[in-house]
Amino acid sequence: MSVLAQAAGGGGLMGFMPFIVMIAIFYFLIIRPQMKRQKEHQEMQNSLSQGDRVVSNGGVHGVIKAIRDDGVLSVKIAENTVVEMDRAAVARKKS
Repeated sequence: MSVLAQAAGGGGLMGFMPFIVMIAIFYFLIIRPQMKRQKEHQEMQNSLSQGDRVVSNGGVHGVIKAIRDDGVLSVKIAENTVVEMDRAAVARKKS
């Protein structure tokens, strides 16, 4: 009876090994790259300056004309048309 008890006790840790490996795989293949993309996107938004060509989350293309201290951008989207949008609404910079 004691041999069976010892075998069952040692197998408990090995039973969790596949779950630990799956968590590690998810971290390195999904979570870590997503965190890296979020960090790069945040850095891009913080580096916006006047004159940058940007695309909003809604697909609106324009040029930054002014940036207020509270993070609101004035973006020229057409001749005589300037809209205000939050810095967080910028999806990417155009080159």
